[in-house]
Amino acid sequence: MTATAPALSTARATAFLPRLALVLAALLATLFTAASPATAHAALTASDPKDGAVVATAPAQVTLSFSEQVALGDDSIRVLDPQGKRVDTGELRDMCSGNTVRYGTALHAGLPNGTYTVAWQAVSADSHPISGAFTFSIGAPSATDVTLPTAQAGGGPVGIAYGIARYAAYAGFTVLVGGAAFILLCWRRGAAERPLQKLVVRAWVTLTAATLAMLVLRTPYTGSGSFSDVFDLDGLRAVLQTKTGASLVSRLLLLGAAALFVAVLFGVYARRVAGHGPDEADRTERETDGPDQAAGSDEADGADGAERPDDTSDLTFGLAIGGAVVSGGIAATWALSEHASTGIQPGIAMPADILHLMAVATWLGGLAALLVALHKVPGIERAAVRRFSRVAFVSVLVLAVTGVYQSWRQLGSWSALTGTDYGQLLLLKIGLVAVLLGIAYVSRRWTARLADAPADAAVVGSVGSVGQTPEDVSRETEPVPAPVPADPERAAQLARQRAARESALEKRVRDADPDRAGLRRSVLAEAAIAVILLAVTTVLTSTEPGRTVERETGRGSTATAVPDRAVKITLPFDTGGPNGKGSVRLELDPGRVGANTLHLWADSANGTPFDLPEIKVAFTLPAKDIGPLPLVPEQAAPGHWTASGVQLPLAGEWRIDVTVRTSDIDQTTVQKTVKIG
Repeated sequence: MTATAPALSTARATAFLPRLALVLAALLATLFTAASPATAHAALTASDPKDGAVVATAPAQVTLSFSEQVALGDDSIRVLDPQGKRVDTGELRDMCSGNTVRYGTALHAGLPNGTYTVAWQAVSADSHPISGAFTFSIGAPSATDVTLPTAQAGGGPVGIAYGIARYAAYAGFTVLVGGAAFILLCWRRGAAERPLQKLVVRAWVTLTAATLAMLVLRTPYTGSGSFSDVFDLDGLRAVLQTKTGASLVSRLLLLGAAALFVAVLFGVYARRVAGHGPDEADRTERETDGPDQAAGSDEADGADGAERPDDTSDLTFGLAIGGAVVSGGIAATWALSEHASTGIQPGIAMPADILHLMAVATWLGGLAALLVALHKVPGIERAAVRRFSRVAFVSVLVLAVTGVYQSWRQLGSWSALTGTDYGQLLLLKIGLVAVLLGIAYVSRRWTARLADAPADAAVVGSVGSVGQTPEDVSRETEPVPAPVPADPERAAQLARQRAARESALEKRVRDADPDRAGLRRSVLAEAAIAVILLAVTTVLTSTEPGRTVERETGRGSTATAVPDRAVKITLPFDTGGPNGKGSVRLELDPGRVGANTLHLWADSANGTPFDLPEIKVAFTLPAKDIGPLPLVPEQAAPGHWTASGVQLPLAGEWRIDVTVRTSDIDQTTVQKTVKIG
């Protein structure tokens, strides 16, 4: 056939697009490495003492409350005195109860006045590290030599390296699953093509290397932030005992099964497909497209069609089932350790997340495989491109359904779509998907205009590279080498000439069909958008969901609308004995759910301080059957008692019972109900 030379503008555009893709990838890498540390799912909601609080007496402990479950170690909460010396016991106290997530650490007794620093670090349930620091003072604020840390957990060079590994893992999974799906569902002859083999194998290597990197970087990522901690075997052992560590190890084991799958796909399966030849492989694929296409194939092929071998069908089915199981398992290692595993409806969210990841990989990874095939194997059949168009359509449907559910689950309201970082990133992702679908529509129009591959393209494309024969599809079989001249310089010159001729022939065949050239350009544009989309998705998975942000904002607004106001009550009492009359003034500060400070003053009938032999307090929430919660305050001065860290877990109408004793035998209990917000 007569090849049509591409127009000058088309040739320039074709040469420019690969360079544009490289520039986009470089810009994305720069933006990704410059991104701020990930905001995690859990957040600190309260502390006792509060940040900046000044307390009259030294507290017995420091407690921290979180919005979600977190993982902490004995060294996760540190309290430092003004000289930077630790004053906590180093023993973590688990004070969680119901939906309340609270941890604390005890302080040494007899702490002097001054400003103290609390530094904490934890790992949220969705695997992201969080940290913070605040100060409180005893007696009065003082100068301190302790500098509050400015770097967040998961930041710095280690955080950048871990983020790059996360992106590489997503990219490797996408291309690995999508490339294999493209071969099995769209173009079985592609198993014998070296460019596609290299694409899938490199994706497997990328995913494996990225998973190993995340495993060894996990200790410094959630801890010190120093690269030297990658050699900390104790830290690695601790990581393996966490949910994230177990997921990474499970992924590595599944990648071993994936290696076996790839070996069979590009070994036995590729040889069988190549043994049938391009026409036979295409006929076998058409049988899976429906009875109408199969009937048309039989009419074209005649009686020989009934006698052709179909031994690849069973192997194809087995590889498809095995590949789906392995890829689903790998996708589950993300779903079981990140956002889908926390929050509301995890039993629905995790399967939906697996389907979402599989649909993304089938669509975008298949797009990468199609781009490589169009660029390196010009003989790819029109039917294969149309099959991928149908597979991509189904993938987009699954992507839309699971994406809508995930968006509702992570946002919870329309305001979170524009008022939170998660919502804004989601809008950006939706916009990129819309652009991608628009370009995909253009690609479908090019696909409809495709003609069957020209004869010389089929010859070039069916062997994977110019000069090879179909028997060269296996790695075990090498082409017969051409005679090599004795002169090394002459041999090198001939090799360069031969490579130039092969490259020119490949380019001539590739550009001979303007419709295929147009399809290749539109698919390249899709791939460039897909690279950006994958980067946005990676950042999105490490951003605090909008539902969590709004819940914490709501808590803050509630506290602002009803300002912290100490509960102050006066309770008259009469024990019935001599000098048994008086009153108790009680102050509960701030008078809200959580930790409070209690002050009691006893006054005699004539208004002077009443130094009672004993006074006790109990708190009861009858509506929730909580209590009585007994408390014995410590005497701070004659007629004055105090207690810190008084925990009231729920809001409601609390009954306060005060028991006073004025002599060995004279005692009474007075009570009053107060509202705790």
